[in-house]
Amino acid sequence: MSSQILVKKPYIIIQYDVVNDLIYADWSGEQTKESVIDGCEEILRCLTLYNCHKVLNDNTHVKGMWSDAAEWVALDWIPRLGKAGCRFLAHVYSPDVYAKLSADKAVEFGLKDVMVTTFQGKVTAEAWLKAV
Repeated sequence: MSSQILVKKPYIIIQYDVVNDLIYADWSGEQTKESVIDGCEEILRCLTLYNCHKVLNDNTHVKGMWSDAAEWVALDWIPRLGKAGCRFLAHVYSPDVYAKLSADKAVEFGLKDVMVTTFQGKVTAEAWLKAV
């Protein structure tokens, strides 16, 4: 991946993938509602800055439950992501069952504006984003 780091925090690293014109968000560790909101706002800022239409949201290294932020992600952030021009979001599940359940909870709210697809691994998520 030919990319540049835009944001680096203990719980998220956000990069712009120049070749594939997408924002890559690599989350790690335990997430709180505050870290999820802050990280998502950073993703939105970067997406707007680079006028991207695709986000690769990688939760491979996330541990534990963040479901208290799931409703905010689905009903507040995703619609604003769509208004900012995002059309496709590939979400890579964490192997941690609680983190996976949190992601599923966000999807259950019914996402509009952005096509969100979930994946078990980063390689298939990247392939999907390249194909759309």
